[in-house]
Amino acid sequence: MDELISELKVKIIETLNLLDVRSADIKDDAQLVGGDLGLDSIDVLELVMMLEKDYGVKIDTKELGVKVFASVRALADYVYQNRLGSAH
Repeated sequence: MDELISELKVKIIETLNLLDVRSADIKDDAQLVGGDLGLDSIDVLELVMMLEKDYGVKIDTKELGVKVFASVRALADYVYQNRLGSAH
């Protein structure tokens, strides 16, 4: 799981072009949307598209998005449990 969390941090930084942010700057349990990174709804939309493309994971309701984007750890848990072709 730690490997997936690290991978997602890098993808968040790359997807959103967060030039002054390093993986170490993003805390595993820190709030993603509205937190220190200052992510907004457009950023979330870009991340949803990246997750669908890279992991085959769909986030199709606002309620689900709120849970999934609560933190990097919550995001990693969701991706781990829902990615296509993954063995549970």
